[in-house]
Amino acid sequence: MHPSEVLFQGTQHPVTLPACDHYAGSEKLMRKSIALQQQLGPVFDITFDCEDGAAAGNEAAHAALVAALIADPDANRFNRIGVRVHDIESNHFEADVATICATAAQQLAYLVIPKVESLAQLKTAIAMVSRHAQAAGRTDLPIHVLIETHRALHDVWEIAALPEVECLSFGIMDFVSAHYGSIAAAAMQSPGQFSHPLVVRAKLEIAAACHAHGKIASHNVTTDIRQPSLAASDARRAAQEFGFGRMWSIHPDQIVPIVEAFAPDSNEVIKAVEILSAAQAQSWGPIQYQGTLHDRASYRYYWTLLQKARHGGLPLPTAASSLH
Repeated sequence: MHPSEVLFQGTQHPVTLPACDHYAGSEKLMRKSIALQQQLGPVFDITFDCEDGAAAGNEAAHAALVAALIADPDANRFNRIGVRVHDIESNHFEADVATICATAAQQLAYLVIPKVESLAQLKTAIAMVSRHAQAAGRTDLPIHVLIETHRALHDVWEIAALPEVECLSFGIMDFVSAHYGSIAAAAMQSPGQFSHPLVVRAKLEIAAACHAHGKIASHNVTTDIRQPSLAASDARRAAQEFGFGRMWSIHPDQIVPIVEAFAPDSNEVIKAVEILSAAQAQSWGPIQYQGTLHDRASYRYYWTLLQKARHGGLPLPTAASSLH
């Protein structure tokens, strides 16, 4: 049996995704992102943006361009490009979905639904997406959900439990704005975003719901694009203090710092491979490693850590090849 089948039998197998989700709206930025992904490899995802990327009156043409780029095998070499469509209340929501699925359903990595207001509304949106995806021959299209409203946060545990949902992202700016001045603008940026109680509560609820259901929690953007080191600092805090497994990028210079910030420590990766290799040799029974007892609970931890290292493009010990 594959190690993941042994270790997660009877438990929720966690989703693993690249740690950086890079948003690009204009054609120029989309093509630039594609070139960078081809240079670095699939260590980050690209999300083409129909919601904010399309100029007013140009929504249909923009969706067609997005679909064509995703369907182009020379551009989308790794099939790690997703799309944020308009929100479900928009007149352009179903048109975006129909255009993109008809052309690129097979190559689409995921579809992002923004400004969700409730579990019931999301279910309606997913049903519509599924209908168009299935018509194009795709039955397993992952859904990413933006949690940026009060009601979505209220329903976040049920949203995370939906089988189609793979990732929940926190939309901090819309969330703060929805409080109509009761939360200061400083809470949209560091250090305020990690200390304001209402924002902290939202982040912790999203992360906890994702972990309970084996999904990925994706952290909000760092709006200061002049200091890539600030994106790295935010990513480290999001991962180490709040349990997020992924983060948005809105500038190419933020991508590598975010990927590196989420990457496991190289010594931990070596340790993971040694422990998992010894466990596999014992048919996944308990082992002793450097004087410490390990069993399937710790094996699951180290297996997940190893998957993060693989997604981050880290060099792995030779023994890791036997753990695929």
